[in-house]
Amino acid sequence: MNFQLKLFLSLAAGLIISVLIGPKVIKILTEMEAKQSIRDEGPISHMVKSGTPTMGGIIFLVALLFSYIIFGSKTRDGLVIILITLGFGLVGFLDDFLKVKLKRNLGLTAIQKIIGQLFLTCILLLYYMINIQNASEFWIPFTAEEYINLGVFTIPFLLIVILGTVNSVNLTDGLDGLASGTSAIFFSAFAYICHRAGFNDISIICISLVGGLLGFLYFNHYPARIFMGDTGSLALGGAVASIALLSGNVFLIPVVGAVFFIEALSVIIQVLSFKLTGKRVFKMAPIHHHFEQLGWKEVNVVIMFWFVSFIFALIGIFSL
Repeated sequence: MNFQLKLFLSLAAGLIISVLIGPKVIKILTEMEAKQSIRDEGPISHMVKSGTPTMGGIIFLVALLFSYIIFGSKTRDGLVIILITLGFGLVGFLDDFLKVKLKRNLGLTAIQKIIGQLFLTCILLLYYMINIQNASEFWIPFTAEEYINLGVFTIPFLLIVILGTVNSVNLTDGLDGLASGTSAIFFSAFAYICHRAGFNDISIICISLVGGLLGFLYFNHYPARIFMGDTGSLALGGAVASIALLSGNVFLIPVVGAVFFIEALSVIIQVLSFKLTGKRVFKMAPIHHHFEQLGWKEVNVVIMFWFVSFIFALIGIFSL
């Protein structure tokens, strides 16, 4: 089968499966009373979202899995990415499930979440160090063939990158359609980047995720009928990190995934500023809430972030 046709069919399969199972998943989660609890410290305008079904990440993860089973080549790299993505999704699912069962804002403790994330990160790092040649060399974007060798700092660096990426995507999931839209843009860009570099099986994973996310976005756009929860956001973070790592494009994460990077950076700046000076730089962090506090409508904030994500995705593509 022509690879371009396979990409199109993978996209279509992810989209169709996501749209078809979406209503059923929403119905089941509603019946289970798997409702989102809104944090008291969040924007007051978000209190109306309380009661919306969560754990909707199941929708695009199922779409990804079926699309990959049908069209993927099942390479070792591809299977590891699927494993890591579903693994982080499982950590998120346990967190969401406990929130729903206990009817509170907190599910797993911070320590429990870190242990789960560290375990999966170590699996990914172990695979990477054993199977990838010149594992300590990383391509520098915007250069022809310039690489940096991190030597003994490779593992600590990648540990920070993977955990930071996973949690930055998680932080982005704060407005209707924000994380799903920006992630779809990210994976669209990486589908092209991976295909160009010869990682066709990873490209299939990326485009399957795009289809699944677009289908999910039909239910997740404002006003959202379902939230992805940590089930979805942690899984997406795992996919972003593992795809970038195994395709040799770690340094493209803060470029193509600029919105994720900015969201995490805004939280770091806010925390450090408050601890050191007692003052806040932003009205609320992550930064998408800052714009809400300035009076922006939620839809406008999301569209602006999509636009920024699109621009940086193009910049990442042109950096090749």
